[in-house]
Formats: sequence, C-alpha cells, structure tokens
Amino acid sequence: MLRIALIYGAISGAITIAVMSLGINSTDTLGEGSSSAIFGYTVMLVALILIFLGVKRYRDRDLGGVIKFAPAFGLGLAIASVAGVFYVIGWEINLAATDYAFVNQYPEAVITQKEAAGASPEQLQKLTDDMAKFAEQYKNPLYRLPITFLEIFPVGLIVALISAAILRNPKAFPAR
Repeated sequence: MLRIALIYGAISGAITIAVMSLGINSTDTLGEGSSSAIFGYTVMLVALILIFLGVKRYRDRDLGGVIKFAPAFGLGLAIASVAGVFYVIGWEINLAATDYAFVNQYPEAVITQKEAAGASPEQLQKLTDDMAKFAEQYKNPLYRLPITFLEIFPVGLIVALISAAILRNPKAFPAR
C-alpha cells in the first residue's frame, strides 16, 4: 500500500507542478486572476485522478476486487499527501530557479488587476500594504511551505472521499 501511495502520489504531484510551472514561467504575467486559479485547480484535479486509479489498483490487484471505505479513504489520503509533498518540493525548486520572482510578481499582478478594476486610492493603498506584508511573510519557509501544501491537499481530500465512496462497491469499475 505504501508503494502505491508513493508511486501514484509522486506522479500526481510531479504532473501538477510541472504543468503549473510551465504555465507560470511561459508568460510574462501571472494570469488573469480567477481564470488562472481555475486553470491551476483544474490541473490539480486532473492530476489527482491518480488517487482513484491508485485505490482501484490496490482494490483489484491486492485485495481481490473488494475494499472497505476506510482503507480506500486512507490510501487516497496517503496518495494526496505524497502528491502535496511533491508539489511543495517542486514549487520550492521553481522558486529557487526563478530567483524567487513570484514574491514580487504576484503582489504586482494583484495590485494591477485591482487598479484596472477601478479600485479607489484608499483601497489600492490598503492592498499595497497587505501585499507588502504578504511578500515579507512569503519569504519565510515556515509560512510558505504549509500554504503551498494547502493549495493542493484539499483537492486531494475531496478526490479521496469520492474515490473511496465509489470504489467500496465492488461492482463499480470491476477488475477485468
């Protein structure tokens, strides 16, 4: 079971960070706010489908086609956790490779977006202060690492729940 969690989680995390890093590093800006977030979470969801595949493989090959909800959910959480760790490691590598450009680019992109939306000078000043505080906090790994992990893990948690609920039924996607 540990082997499955490591393999499927590593592949899932690597796919997620590779696609997202390519997306971020191939453009001059960080995207258009919500569309960038939708893209990011869609990539995560697609990559985390490996949770379903890992649990199904374990159920079909190791348990003879039958698994209860708790073990399926536990394996799903293990895969999601490994994916989260790989995502964090990949993000740290991306930050180091780009000389931590994100720390400056993200606040600038958020401020520019609000400015284009017609925010008042007071709102822009407050946002500028908040973004400066964020940039300072983000430089601290004890702040940055858990935040990065929590970007992907809740998606994995949901996929693990759905996978366990579906795959506990041996008639759902039976082994061939």
